[in-house]
Amino acid sequence: MARRIRKSLFSNPFKSALRSLTRAAVKATRQAVTKASRKAVRQLTKPARRAAKPVVRKAIKPAAARRAKPSAAGANTGAGAGAGAGAGAGAGATDAGASTRGVALGPSGARRYLLFKPPGARHAAPLPLMVMLHGCAQDAAAFAASTRMNRLAASEGFLVLWPEQEKLANSQGCWNWFDTRSGRAFKEAASIVAAIDQVCALHGADPARVAVAGLSAGASLAALLASRYPDRFKAVAMHSGIAPGAAQSAATALAAMQGRRAPAAMPTTRPGEPGLPPLLVIHGSADPVVRPSNGRAAAQVWADAAGAVASAPRTAQRGQRYPTTVTDFKRKSRIAASLCEVAGLGHAWSGGAARKPYSDAKGPDASRMVWAFALRQFRAVV
Repeated sequence: MARRIRKSLFSNPFKSALRSLTRAAVKATRQAVTKASRKAVRQLTKPARRAAKPVVRKAIKPAAARRAKPSAAGANTGAGAGAGAGAGAGAGATDAGASTRGVALGPSGARRYLLFKPPGARHAAPLPLMVMLHGCAQDAAAFAASTRMNRLAASEGFLVLWPEQEKLANSQGCWNWFDTRSGRAFKEAASIVAAIDQVCALHGADPARVAVAGLSAGASLAALLASRYPDRFKAVAMHSGIAPGAAQSAATALAAMQGRRAPAAMPTTRPGEPGLPPLLVIHGSADPVVRPSNGRAAAQVWADAAGAVASAPRTAQRGQRYPTTVTDFKRKSRIAASLCEVAGLGHAWSGGAARKPYSDAKGPDASRMVWAFALRQFRAVV
């Protein structure tokens, strides 16, 4: 027989007191949080007002003005200033231009980027735009520091767009150029185009003079961009990359990197359709990551699509830098592709900043080669 539980005489008063204490505690906690939040806001806003004054005074000191002499501009635009403010500091301003951060929305979501503007960009006519795509284990600032493209842009007068891959999209920071089966590669390419459109609309880039270049995975995505949007780019440069169509998944990408997969044939240009933009391929003969055969295959498949024929190779060497062998693929007098094979270069940006990852200062200056190649195509537009 179940025992009947007698109700305590103190149960009701106890419950009532507990409810009162709970309500009081909640009310006190709410008031304390509100008070603390207001105090925090006051503390945050007061120093911000005080901190703004020294910055303004410092900027107009004669000493600061003396440091901004034109002769010092070159020193301020070395490997570090190439990213806009130091070797990896993000947006900022220097005597040789300024870098700003931005975000563009595309099919793959938000695409972050750095944008470098040369001196006087706000008051100039629309400027050419160079799009630079980093490789794996890099970000926009690191790639800018190693290539020093911003320093060249400051002296030559063009904009540089540095899109950045999200770690959530690829844990190694690689562009998913190979993932065409799921469509991720095409979405990432479309997000780069969205960033280009934004820079043209808001920052004075000339949509008729856009070139794209990249290293490793960035080179492969650059080629995919140019093949998918041929009317948007006047030139494309691949440094140590793989041609479109050589891989469709992560597994096939690894095989392609080792030279065990050939790229698919590119569609030939039909009358009235925009042809592929001219391609510059730079590849090291000692590249252990992406085999040199990939560079030759990329140039050949590009040339075949344009009906171009290889000319006689020529060699060149500047000082003690690595020697190069250059092969142009021409259709009549027009260059469809140019292959630059650098003897002794590994998986690194040729002629980049010393002591930077994926950069070899002993090679010929790839940044100048890329810009010179793009400039020839831009001049054909004007």
